[in-house]
Amino acid sequence: MGSTDAKLILYTHHRCPWAHRAHIILEELKVPFEEVIIDLDIPRTPEYLKINPRGLVPALSYNGEIIIESAIVANFLADAYPSHLLPPSNTPEGALRRARVALFVDAFISKFNGQLFALYTAEGEAAQADIVDKAVAALVTEVEPLLADASPYFGGSDKLTQAEVLTGSFVIRLKSLSKTDLYPSNLWPSIVEKAPNFTKWAEKVAVHPSVTSIFNEQQVIEGTRARIAKLKAQKAQQ
Repeated sequence: MGSTDAKLILYTHHRCPWAHRAHIILEELKVPFEEVIIDLDIPRTPEYLKINPRGLVPALSYNGEIIIESAIVANFLADAYPSHLLPPSNTPEGALRRARVALFVDAFISKFNGQLFALYTAEGEAAQADIVDKAVAALVTEVEPLLADASPYFGGSDKLTQAEVLTGSFVIRLKSLSKTDLYPSNLWPSIVEKAPNFTKWAEKVAVHPSVTSIFNEQQVIEGTRARIAKLKAQKAQQ
């Protein structure tokens, strides 16, 4: 299906962690594509809303057919261009691997990473400490056991897998923001202390070339700082 003659256009923004997923897989697969940057700081243009009525990134044009939502885009590309990321879906191993990856991604995003967004508007050290405690506890319970056989990547793989494609953009942001005052100073040390499997895995993921390819740490930090200021201003007006 993934013909080298296929025309791919990726509508994206490099600061967006969801769009970053598409860049990770395209870089890992070495699939050529055209890039169109969508300015997320202004209202979406009518032209882009015709491409993606939701106004979000990424959106992928594959020979003129539009595919939206980051996980759908990434999973489509994994199926369209068979590789080490996932076994073929029409085999038992492929089906089982997809189920394991889906569980891992859900655990990471919904049980752990999603809780960190509350840090952006938390007021006071006590509130932040409570969020950190709950997030790290969920990481230990839900994510840590699923990385017991990481070697160094998910499922014992020595190469990047679809699990890293779908979580790598958040892992690298976790590592970067933990070095700033945007996250409590005890967040990463607490992870290192309580989740050794996750720590070893995350250290590898955060420096993988396919994950770092478009990542500009300073721009992400500045963008996150601006987003937090905006969220706090909105909260103060309520």
